Amino acid sequence: MREISDEDRVDVLPVLPSLNISETLSFYRDQLGFGTTVYETEDYLILRRDGMELHFWLTEDRDLCEKTSVYLRGGGIDELYREFTERRVERLSEMAVRPWNMEEFYIHDPHGNLLRFGRIPRG
Repeated sequence: MREISDEDRVDVLPVLPSLNISETLSFYRDQLGFGTTVYETEDYLILRRDGMELHFWLTEDRDLCEKTSVYLRGGGIDELYREFTERRVERLSEMAVRPWNMEEFYIHDPHGNLLRFGRIPRG
């Protein structure tokens, strides 16, 4: 496998539905620390935090939100879990090793999107 430079890297960025762009911005900025707003209109939003970037598009279909999820994987999720616990993020699950041997925790955003955070267990 060849080494891929930053210039040649292909990033995969989720585009999640939102029932209200300003509510989405408030939750992800104030609760989850996505402090960099890259782009915002009444029907589209792009947020960043460290190496993570999430996109949102406006919909009126709550069902879409409640059936959508994104998996964020990496070694730093334990720090995120501690931070989200300290911030008292609502609908935060316990962090646990799941039967498929991934250490994970989950958050549902206010519109129903499921954020799954995971890493290979240490130890």
